[in-house]
Amino acid sequence: MSLASHSLSLSEIRPGESVVVRDFSHGMGVIGRLTSLGFTPGVEVQMTQNFGRGPLIVTVRGTRVALGRGEAAKICVERRDE
Repeated sequence: MSLASHSLSLSEIRPGESVVVRDFSHGMGVIGRLTSLGFTPGVEVQMTQNFGRGPLIVTVRGTRVALGRGEAAKICVERRDE
């Protein structure tokens, strides 16, 4: 599988999609929290729930994690070409 070249935020991903974390867009405090939850560059994340408002739920490293929309917007991801 190759990676698509278009980067977007985790908050834009539809339920059922899998993406790869590329980078974070803001602040060391946010980066520290997200890293401690398992969000590191290169890790695959699957969107479990995203209603377009409110918190979303993703699966990362086999664990379901709830994220605020603002936090998710700071995680830069790339879609996988299947």
